[in-house]
Amino acid sequence: MSYVKPAELATRIIDAGESKVFMSTRDTLIRSFMAGAILALAAAFAITISTKTGEPLLGAVLFPVGFCMLHLLGFDLLTAVFTLVPLAWLDKRPGVTLAPMLRNWGLVFLGNLLGALTVAVFMAVYFTYGFSVAPDAVGQAIGEIGAGRTVGYADHGAAGMLTLFLRGVMCNWMVSMGVVGAMMSDSLPGKVIAMWMPIMVFFYLGFEHSIVNMFLFPSGLMLGGEFTIMDYLIWNEIPTVLGNLVGGLAFVGLVIYATHGKTGPLRPRPNELVSVDKAVTKA
Repeated sequence: MSYVKPAELATRIIDAGESKVFMSTRDTLIRSFMAGAILALAAAFAITISTKTGEPLLGAVLFPVGFCMLHLLGFDLLTAVFTLVPLAWLDKRPGVTLAPMLRNWGLVFLGNLLGALTVAVFMAVYFTYGFSVAPDAVGQAIGEIGAGRTVGYADHGAAGMLTLFLRGVMCNWMVSMGVVGAMMSDSLPGKVIAMWMPIMVFFYLGFEHSIVNMFLFPSGLMLGGEFTIMDYLIWNEIPTVLGNLVGGLAFVGLVIYATHGKTGPLRPRPNELVSVDKAVTKA
């Protein structure tokens, strides 16, 4: 599978983060728009499977097809650049400063949002024949997801907010494992396998992904979900974005950078300690 060792992987991650910073505004928006749209379609696909079969695991097993396609096509998710770009900044790559990093995050967020909203409108029309009939079972399920994962958290107050934040953290822990996993192989099958596994885990466990939610909640509102835009922003999207940032950076990016990008000095071997002792004795 053309396995890439961790030390080289760390360099690839930093290089990828640097390349995102200097990408043109046009390309950044196009790539992030397509990433948001493809991931939204994958979410609609997985929920349709889960609803029609009654088996959530099957939906989770098949959801990663969208992530794999968008990543192989070089499109950008906010959750990915949260992990990649800061490492180029920490590595002091020329021109990679705080302002360009925040610019990249802002453009990718905007592109992802526009792509996910586009698919949300398309799917709402699809589920209701242009809003001329009530949503079908899948449309109703999307509306219920939106209510359960906004008002449902709010019902638990601070404990609900903590749970929401941690689900965002664990989500991008897994998603970022998929992002860097694709760099662990130079073969197509190797990339797909490394991406598929952690993405399946995040989706089945119901973790919170800010880009998937950009599709689920707007479409849920259009399909009759009993929650508001403010519920969505305060009790989902904003805490989820912050959790995604912490999860991807703290548990994937910084860990790989700290132990493989900036490896600590090796401890002396036993024979080296003996040599040092002899030298001290002679002195």
